[in-house]
Amino acid sequence: MTKNDMVLKIAKEMNMRQTDIKRIVQMTLDGIIDVLSSEQRLELRNFGVFEVRTRKPRKARNPRTGQEVMVPERKVVTFKPGKLMEEKICGMEPSGDSEPASADDSDF
Repeated sequence: MTKNDMVLKIAKEMNMRQTDIKRIVQMTLDGIIDVLSSEQRLELRNFGVFEVRTRKPRKARNPRTGQEVMVPERKVVTFKPGKLMEEKICGMEPSGDSEPASADDSDF
């Protein structure tokens, strides 16, 4: 699924214009990037946690030449799914202690 597919699906379900939904989706994604770049961590209840981590510098090999090269330290974004997401994706029954997010939840 692409971002555009998601926009089309939401616009149809909400009976709203695609341009409005596209703007909302893009603003949400931009917000995630802004939070990660400044605070390094974003927790979305019942969804998961995005976190910026630093990978240590390491030695690696060039696969073509076999020559050893140093890979510098770099930052990467990791994602750990929430319990509800993990249960749904793995096909397990939700345990019931996690309530589905409502429209009134404002954890962002």
